[in-house]
Amino acid sequence: MKYDLIVVGGGPAGLAAAWAAWNRGCRSICIVERDRELGGILNQCIHNGFGLHHFKEELTGPEYAGRFIELLAQTGVETRTDAMVLELTPNRQVHVVSAAHGYEVLEAKAVVLAMGCRERTRGAIAIPGTRPAGVFTAGAAQRYLNIEGYLVGKRVVILGSGDIGLIMARRMTLEGAKVLACVEVLPYSGGLTRNIVQCLHDFDIPLYLSHTITDIQGHDRVERVVVAQVDSDRRPIPGTEMTFDCDTVLLSVGLIPENELSRAVGLDIDPRTNGPVVRETMETSLPGVFACGNVVHVHDLVDFVTAESIRAGEAAAAFCQATAGSSSALRSTVPGAGVGYVVPQRVALDTREVSLFFRVRAEYGASKILVTDGEGTRIAAFPRERLAPGEMETIRLPHALLDKARGDLTVSIEGSAKQ
Repeated sequence: MKYDLIVVGGGPAGLAAAWAAWNRGCRSICIVERDRELGGILNQCIHNGFGLHHFKEELTGPEYAGRFIELLAQTGVETRTDAMVLELTPNRQVHVVSAAHGYEVLEAKAVVLAMGCRERTRGAIAIPGTRPAGVFTAGAAQRYLNIEGYLVGKRVVILGSGDIGLIMARRMTLEGAKVLACVEVLPYSGGLTRNIVQCLHDFDIPLYLSHTITDIQGHDRVERVVVAQVDSDRRPIPGTEMTFDCDTVLLSVGLIPENELSRAVGLDIDPRTNGPVVRETMETSLPGVFACGNVVHVHDLVDFVTAESIRAGEAAAAFCQATAGSSSALRSTVPGAGVGYVVPQRVALDTREVSLFFRVRAEYGASKILVTDGEGTRIAAFPRERLAPGEMETIRLPHALLDKARGDLTVSIEGSAKQ
């Protein structure tokens, strides 16, 4: 079958991209989602805090997804659930397999990649010890509890202070489990400040910074874990060990963009984000293939995913309608001192305005975000009272500033990082 636009992934990014493309006049759209229903990760995020930016009200995850599902129900967008995309080819053929339709090759004028991300597991970080039951990623535990209805443990230690781990500390406590500690190897938390307060402080759950699990012990199931303080090189310090008697370990140790399709088709991948290199329209290095959401870089708010995905959907519709071409005059964005990555990585010279998204490498107090060009000339400065790795930052550069720049744009931090 042939479509103007195929969206790979029916989570918040894919839903917003399809809706935006329809509103832009694209009338032949298909969303392919591997789960049984649309909504993606939002379906298991039953806590509130979503939608404050986009809908101007506080919603739960399922409510947020439901808003877009209802909007799409009023359009002619076709959806295929319980369908897995196996391959994307350079000429935008999408190979799909499902129980309902078997093996199909769908053709599209444009493709939006919105596959989201996955969690790092115990194997990815090589925690020593035995291999008993009771070790879960925080997201897997969330699905078991919120969708399947299973409490995964009674005495819990959480490794990592990412947002999903913090939220699960509160969720497990509310369900009657005892969360003994949240352990973070870095000297700062990787989650939003509001989640640290609402999920740990409000429930008197201790947060051990600069600590890690050095041993998991147990026969059939986890029986105890050993936690030790780490030095500046993240090596355990002898003599600082603490032992927690527990039956469950939850891992919240980072997210990885789901980019097997992207790599297989040959897209340029940014080694800093592990996502595709994109320009300001969210178009990748392959013309007609766009990417948005956590498949590009890991966001902390779904509202930001939505804004980015709307931009991708509109640009994909314009590509299908041949109303916008890919400019060959692009300048790169470069992460400078204190900055981990910058998205988009390419910006067209004739862009009216561009929003740059990035994360810092350390905590800062009062500081400045600096933008310099290839000649080292400062073209913009943005003061901040606080910067933290757990919170994505964004700055807007109007055409008047972009026009001043010569060469690549470098984003850096001026200020002293907290020790």
